[in-house]
Amino acid sequence: MPPKSTSIQQNKKPDPQEVPIIFQRYRTELQNLAQKIGEIESEMDEHALVLSTLKPLKRSDPTRTCYRLIGGTLVKRNVLEVIPNLETNFNGIKEVLESLVKNYKNKENEFELWRKEMGVQVSFKKYIIQL
Repeated sequence: MPPKSTSIQQNKKPDPQEVPIIFQRYRTELQNLAQKIGEIESEMDEHALVLSTLKPLKRSDPTRTCYRLIGGTLVKRNVLEVIPNLETNFNGIKEVLESLVKNYKNKENEFELWRKEMGVQVSFKKYIIQL
């Protein structure tokens, strides 16, 4: 994570040796957020798939047995018991995803402001930082 006392807040430019380090910290943090967003999206897709499979059964066979893995333990339930829990989890995952996306956008904007303020130009062909 970039230091909290970046030049944006203090109007003081860091040493030229610190610029690549701060740059890499921003890049790493953005990559970590993007990876976490991907994981959460995958989990949300799994929940959506299970819900789309179980919802038709709610009308046709609500007492049908289904199994749910909770903390490494397989639990026997019926469709009516599982659907509300899955919907709650799905909504919670959705909120977390929205929060992570918001954090990513904020961090990306902060990075761009810092980059422009420092006059950092990136050559993507060679990934060279130029001051």
